Amino acid sequence: MTIKRNIADAWFPESHPGFLGAGHLARPVLKGPFNHTDPFIVLMDDRIDKKDHIPVGGPHPHAGFETVTLILEGQLGEQEGSVMKQGDFQMMTAGSGIEHAEVIDKPGVIRILQLWLDLPKEKRSIAPRVQELPSDNVPVMEKDNVQIRVYSGSLAGISSPVLNHVPVIIADITMQPGSSTSIQIPANYNGFLYMLEGALLVGDKEGYLEQDQTGWLDLYKEDEPSELALKAGTTGARFVLYAGKPTGDSIISHGPFITDTEEDIKRLYREYRQGKLQHVTQLPEEQKFLW
Repeated sequence: MTIKRNIADAWFPESHPGFLGAGHLARPVLKGPFNHTDPFIVLMDDRIDKKDHIPVGGPHPHAGFETVTLILEGQLGEQEGSVMKQGDFQMMTAGSGIEHAEVIDKPGVIRILQLWLDLPKEKRSIAPRVQELPSDNVPVMEKDNVQIRVYSGSLAGISSPVLNHVPVIIADITMQPGSSTSIQIPANYNGFLYMLEGALLVGDKEGYLEQDQTGWLDLYKEDEPSELALKAGTTGARFVLYAGKPTGDSIISHGPFITDTEEDIKRLYREYRQGKLQHVTQLPEEQKFLW
């Protein structure tokens, strides 16, 4: 019998003023402890409406996990020589430690989904790498009034070229009004839907989701396919699916670092202050991937 996935929990994440000052609203999409959200540490929906030319943001480090960025609106990244625009995707493996800068210094509207994705314990100190997947190169499936853009992993018969340390599916799915589809994801992948527009019935129990809502899927231990039924409401639906295989590891989180021990946290701060973390623009070419 095919395992049918359903919504186990749903909520509306609350927005609050972000660290980039006036015009920045930050919405933490996930809730609960890491052993519930594994392999996803945090997902922020950052909405920025900048009115001036005063620079905000700046250089900062990361280590022990991956940052996964999807640009929904606007552009980002001019200071690092690679501008990301609407629909572009980046997976930055911080690993042993890396520094980068996200500076915004001109007026404009930007909306970004940025995920912190756990690395398995044995890979938290691997060499950093950066992968970029421009919007025009994203694999797309269109059928029966449903469009699926696959940024990571495999879904609906198409696969992203992005390399994964943790098996993870990330897909931007748009459904026309009244359309329906069914997708397969591994039953033992932890996952959720984040609604960008419209409304959606999810699963054979028809759990209801609407714009700005997070819907967390039930999880199974079986290492086999599971089916997720989807039906768009009268105005259609657009959402991002995140589903990944839990690492089963514990984490210690402090500021921009994820580690195994408090001692590692102290070491990383010490190395950052001493200028030992490499800047992303200085990575060797073999650690940069443009798909």
